Amino acid sequence: MAMDDHEVARHCAVLAAQRLLEIRGADAPDGNLGVIGDAAAQEILARTLGALRPGDAVLSEESPDGLARLRADRVWIIDPLDGTREFAERPRTDWAVHVALWERGELTAGAVALPALAITLSTSDEPRRPPARVGGGPRLVLSRSRAPEFAGRLASALDARVVRMGSAGAKAAAVIRGEADVYVHGGGQYEWDSAAPVAVARRFGLHTSRVDGSPLRYNQPDPYLPDLLVCRADLAPAVLNAIATVR
Repeated sequence: MAMDDHEVARHCAVLAAQRLLEIRGADAPDGNLGVIGDAAAQEILARTLGALRPGDAVLSEESPDGLARLRADRVWIIDPLDGTREFAERPRTDWAVHVALWERGELTAGAVALPALAITLSTSDEPRRPPARVGGGPRLVLSRSRAPEFAGRLASALDARVVRMGSAGAKAAAVIRGEADVYVHGGGQYEWDSAAPVAVARRFGLHTSRVDGSPLRYNQPDPYLPDLLVCRADLAPAVLNAIATVR
């Protein structure tokens, strides 16, 4: 039986995850792991998408962008290894594989694999409510190395508990899984960093937007998409108001 797009996204992410775990478990020096992992995961995703969806365009962090995708109705937006630095820092778990499908202006399918945790979240999953928050302020997950300039002021405004983590996919997954409540990023991302996490977050009923509340737009001529908010829907008004106050 042919796979639908949700299943293709999950299948591709799982195949790349399995290969990355093999590479990480081998004897390659840590300094070479990221380069090896990026190349191997790119090869698997390109080959698998080429076989399963040969007529679709692909936008990847790890391959040249010929811009033919701008004339396509369907574009797979992939990050073969999100969190390359964390992947090379054994035994960190905050790295991911991103596979998303954009169709005529919208993200319609996606998967985020967290190989080191043996977890894959996708738009084929049944949506569920995040666990109820227990006391205190929200848990705010931020980048290890590129937190927004206003991060400290935002944490204070929200009375938030801050968690630092690598990989946009891992941070978004923390919110999807109920381990965090808010993920904010303020600079230095591209479409492949957020497309799959956003597709899956939306499936689970979370709020997703730019940090000013404007929509996230994909398959643009310039794939630079520098900022991102993923949070519980019930917290979105307060978080957006706090960001507008502290920026």
